[in-house]
Amino acid sequence: MRIRDLNWMQLEEYLAADDRIVLPLGSTEQHAYLSLETDNIIAERLAVEAAEPLGIPVLPVVAYGITPGFGAFPGSPTLRLETFVAVVREILDSLYGQGFRRFLIANGHGGNTSARVAVMEWMTMHEDAVVLWHEVWEGRPDEIAVELDPDYDHASWSENFPWTRLAGVELPKERKPPFVRPRWSRPKEWREALGDGSFGGLYQLPDDDVLRLWAAAVDELRERLDSGWPS
Repeated sequence: MRIRDLNWMQLEEYLAADDRIVLPLGSTEQHAYLSLETDNIIAERLAVEAAEPLGIPVLPVVAYGITPGFGAFPGSPTLRLETFVAVVREILDSLYGQGFRRFLIANGHGGNTSARVAVMEWMTMHEDAVVLWHEVWEGRPDEIAVELDPDYDHASWSENFPWTRLAGVELPKERKPPFVRPRWSRPKEWREALGDGSFGGLYQLPDDDVLRLWAAAVDELRERLDSGWPS
């Protein structure tokens, strides 16, 4: 359940019986022909669908992440690592002070993974708290993606869902060759190397295929929420 659908009194009532909460992490950045909020949409929606049957609240997605390489694409702001880490840690601090003790971070953007060490460090300083860092495509979803088409990457079919597409935007039908990574990780060089922003592969697969991938990601996240906590 989204906390936007609760008031503070309802959340306090929930806390009397359960101390779990989900924090989705995303990034506002270019995804070729898909929405600039693709990572945000995916992280929050997956978390909500996974948590709903368990009655666990889901916070709004942290909509800005670490994406310096896309700086030359309009609408792709980035945070510095230290800023991003500080935001996540302060959210955890605040929620901890309110009584939450079990946190699942649902990360939908690979660039944010570098903050995982700082989150684990936070947990060592809060011995009665547990933080699960969950990459939303790891495990069974990744296995299914490889089965469907192993040539997938950023802004390819694997992120192309009915809720990340844009009305009136037609996607290329051909397979894009993998891009050659630039020698220097500067925004201008990345834009020149990427062209439309896709890292390569097909732009779209049939919905039956991508929804199978989606269902696996929901199941994987729900399983961790339900039984992934240390006893």
